[in-house]
Amino acid sequence: MDIHRVAAEVVALFEGKLTKLGRVPMLREHLEAFARRELTHDDHVVIEATGNAASVAELLAPFVERVIVANPKQVRMIAHAKIKTDAIDAAVLAKLYATGFLPEVWVPDARTQALRRQVARRTQLVRQRVRLKNIIQSILHAHLVPPCPHGNLVGISGRKWLAKQIVPPDERAAIERHLGQIDVIEAALKVVEAEIAGEVLADPVIRRIMTLPGVDMMVATGVAAAIGDVRRFPDPQKLVGYLGLNPSVRQSGEGPAYHGRITKQGRGQARGMLVEAAWAAARSPGPLRAFYQRIAARRGKHIAAVATARKLSMILWHMLTKETDYIWVRPALLARKLRNVELKAGMPAEHAKRGDAYDYNIPERRAAERAQVEQAEQDYARFISRWRSRPRGEARPA
Repeated sequence: MDIHRVAAEVVALFEGKLTKLGRVPMLREHLEAFARRELTHDDHVVIEATGNAASVAELLAPFVERVIVANPKQVRMIAHAKIKTDAIDAAVLAKLYATGFLPEVWVPDARTQALRRQVARRTQLVRQRVRLKNIIQSILHAHLVPPCPHGNLVGISGRKWLAKQIVPPDERAAIERHLGQIDVIEAALKVVEAEIAGEVLADPVIRRIMTLPGVDMMVATGVAAAIGDVRRFPDPQKLVGYLGLNPSVRQSGEGPAYHGRITKQGRGQARGMLVEAAWAAARSPGPLRAFYQRIAARRGKHIAAVATARKLSMILWHMLTKETDYIWVRPALLARKLRNVELKAGMPAEHAKRGDAYDYNIPERRAAERAQVEQAEQDYARFISRWRSRPRGEARPA
């Protein structure tokens, strides 16, 4: 099936013979009627990954033996065909699957899909808020207003400062409208984050990911939703490639292999979150900071951040497959993270009670945990200091 927004072109391949089954409107009742009329439980249906592919796969799954979702980026035969129609595209999908050359996409379960949608909704709301903040900043810049001395322009202190600035009446009205829109967005953000926090409290996998340094609730949720079932990755390199953090390679004939920038294939949102977590891990004591500093000294900070994100993804694979927490987790800091998740989920504050998260407020306890990971960082730095850097082009020893 070559599916589009309005209709899908359908062909059938049986014993090497193609049969056109016509166009089916992309509406639930029409797809169900087509499935009852044309499909059997022995059929395999192949579609490409599009915005509505998950709903189509879920709707057709009860009527057939299997629904396969193809990776459109890897189906090069369709993209480079000289003669291209919807029927030809559908026929190519059928032939590729029949010959075993169809690049498939993993279809997540309903809960993972819902979690991905929630993470995407929050990302969209944050982008809208940033856009409105930038518009306000541009208005102030146009009227020679100095930068806001407060960290948050739309916070309490920032709004008090903003009210004192001199701008034309029409610009003042525009700023007030944008602040009103930001208030609406932040209210929606609280609702979405509360729903995500509820999922975090019920999911031990997300809580395990949060044991990593620099990983908060949103990063852990986004990465867990992107990975899904970690057992589908036989080794950590497969997970790195799925997140697009592996370097590209060009090699032909007897020539050497040239390594370039990362491929940036796969789940871009999760990749960006891991890079964001890598920057935070680079500021936290521990072996990951020593790893970042070693790469940064040779290649620069940005390459070191991407390399640290790649290291995080490999550690993630080992943690999830072995069902163990990060070995250098700081218990008081983790308890504080989880308490923040509980508060976002709407649980009562209970100021009179002192749980595990209170240990983070005790300087001695916090210093003891920090000293432990700092010692691990020093041990790692001392260990890698004995490594010898190979000159470019030198082969690894046999």
